[in-house]
Order: sequence, then C-alpha cells, then structure tokens
Amino acid sequence: MSNWLNQVLDRPAVEDGLQVQRARAREALSVARWPGRKVEDWRYTPVRALEKSAFVQATLPAEPAPAIGNLETLDIVLRDGMPILPEGLPEGVSIAFLSDAKAVSLFGSVKPERHLFGLVNDLLATTGVYIEVAAGVEVERPLRVVYQAGEGEQVQQRVLVKLAAGARATVIEHSESAVESFTCAYAEYLLEESAHLEHYRFVLNGGAALHIGGCHFSLAGKSELNSTLVGFGSDLSRLDVDVIHAGQFATAAMNAIYLLDGSELFDLHTTIEHASPNGTTEENVRGIVADKARAVFNGRIHIHRDAQKTLAELNNRNLLLSEGAEVNTKPELEIYADDVRCAHGATIAETDKQALYYLQSRGISKAQAQIMLNFGFINELVDAMPNAALAEWLRPRLRERFARMEAQ
Repeated sequence: MSNWLNQVLDRPAVEDGLQVQRARAREALSVARWPGRKVEDWRYTPVRALEKSAFVQATLPAEPAPAIGNLETLDIVLRDGMPILPEGLPEGVSIAFLSDAKAVSLFGSVKPERHLFGLVNDLLATTGVYIEVAAGVEVERPLRVVYQAGEGEQVQQRVLVKLAAGARATVIEHSESAVESFTCAYAEYLLEESAHLEHYRFVLNGGAALHIGGCHFSLAGKSELNSTLVGFGSDLSRLDVDVIHAGQFATAAMNAIYLLDGSELFDLHTTIEHASPNGTTEENVRGIVADKARAVFNGRIHIHRDAQKTLAELNNRNLLLSEGAEVNTKPELEIYADDVRCAHGATIAETDKQALYYLQSRGISKAQAQIMLNFGFINELVDAMPNAALAEWLRPRLRERFARMEAQ
C-alpha cells in the first residue's frame, strides 16, 4: 500500500449521513491493491505523479465559471464546501446536497466498488450535489457541473443524478485546468423507465493538472443514453465509465475523443454490462496522439446469459503523428447469450504521407493538409453531438489543439 493511500486512510471519518457508505469504502481500501504494472487495469498507467504530490485539501470557495460560447446553461460549480448553484431552476428540477436523504440512498448504488479511486471518493467526497428531474419533465437548458481545483489543491467531488420516468435532460461535466492540482470526481446517473439523458464530459486539462474520475450509468427499460467524452490528457488523466443495461430495450450511444501531445497520458476504461434482453450499445472511441504522449483504452462489453437480442458494437481508432507516440488498446467482448449481434475492433495508423504530399503538391500548406487529412477523423464524432451549439464551441478548441500538436 502506498504512502498516499495510507494518508487517505489516516484521515478522520466524515460525520454525515453517509457513514455506512464511507465505512464500507474504508474497509475495501484497507485491503486494496495499489496501481502498478501487476494490476491489469493500471498496467499502462503509472500513478507516480500522484504519489510524489504534496497537494492540500481545497479551502477556497468555488468561483463562477466562464460561459460555454453562446450556450445558456444552468451552472453548478464545485470546489470545496458550498457549491455555487443556479438560480431559478425550472419546474420539476431539484438540487440538494450530499447529506440529503435522497442523495444518501443513491450514493454508491450505481458506481461499482472495484474502482480504487472511486472508493477514495466514497470515503472523502463531501462536496457535491444530488440532481433530480421529475417524471415526464423535459429540461430545455443544459445542466453544467464544473469541477474546480486551484494551484496545489486536491478535491474530491461527487455528482448524483436521477431522471425519473420519461424525463429528459442534458448534463455537461466540465473540468479545465493547467495548474498543479488533483481532481477526483465521480458521477452516478440513474435513468428510470423511458428517461433520456444527453451527457457530455470534458476533461480539458493539461500539464500537472491530475484528474481521475468516472461516469456510471444505470439504464432502466426503454431509457436512452447519448454520451460524448473529450479528453486532452495531462501528467495523469484517467476516466472509468460503466453502463448497466438494467432493463429491456435500453439504448446507449457513446462517443469519445482524445487529443494528446508532449508527454501527456490519457487512460479511458469503459465497461458495458448488458444484463437485460433487447439492449443496444454503439461505442466509438477515436484518438490522435503526438510527440511522446500515450493513450490507454480498455473497452469491455459483457453480454449476460439472459441478455438475448442484444446489439452491441465497439470500435477504437487511433492516429499516431510521431514515432514516439504510443497507444495501448484492448477492446473486449464477453458473451454468454447465444442470440446476439456483437462486434468490436481497434486500429492504430499513421498519417498517410502520400496523401499529404499530394495535397501539398496542389498548393495546400502542410498545416492545412494535415487538418484536412486528420482533423476530420475526430470531427465526425463532433458532428454527431446532438447539441449543435456545444459542438460549435468545442470544434475550434479541438482545432487549435490539433494545430499545436502538428506544429511540434
């Protein structure tokens, strides 16, 4: 066990309504294996940057977050202590703190306990919110959760979201920092019958802004999830995503993008559990990796014995822009039902030098030719985002980062 984890376990117990969950997390952590090359889920993702850190618990309050382009959002800003909450919530939408009885009942019910840092979050997270959308309510403005951490700070943040039967909402999780810090942020989503969630998670960090977290979804019958993840990487950046098809005819469409350069690391692990019949999953993950950066992707789809008539597809495509760039990818299918249609695949390719030469011979600059050849590779997933205004905000940011990668 590491000194970092020992320090976590030495902290005094948090006295709130979550004592049962926190005690369970403490017990599991006391026998947990610290990430290393012999731990399969962390084989390619060293946590030295965290072990060497000397972060202190955040003490400053949250600050208002810059707007996302012209998009009008209902902002919830988390740092430490009292969050900033939106004023004038729409009818049928409520926000409470983690100590609320409803939050206590949902806390940890969706997120699997196998995630070590998820258990750390269970033990330490006191800053967070419980969001509930009532049955049949459609929330027009997106709800944005902003994860903040200042220079030298570490934060443990938690979001719980419940969409009652037939509810529809958009939730954006947004983390963006380049200062030396550690954010551990987990979100749990419970979708009841026929609920619809449009979900985004942007981890647009860099440098020494360490980020470990996850999104965990439970889908009841006929519910729909459309999720887009975007990561820039840092000294340590890791997301774990779990989706449980708990009811029949649930649908999950998941896209993910990562753009990495320098010596950045981005690790994405996804697990899709088809536990009920007639479920559908389509997962597309694409990344561009430059310089000496490293991407890690592990995607697993598990079809349970009773999950007949399942349709599931998983694809991971990667583009390397330099000889030093590295991708470790492992898509997996585990199937125990016999009446299913499933497929998975992964590719790692380099820039087409002949096509690049051809475009340059036609008077197109190398930088523009690179954008034409390679940026479209990820722009397809941006075009697939249901929220056009959000896509318009994201596209130039991706283009700017891509141009910087090409310039190195």
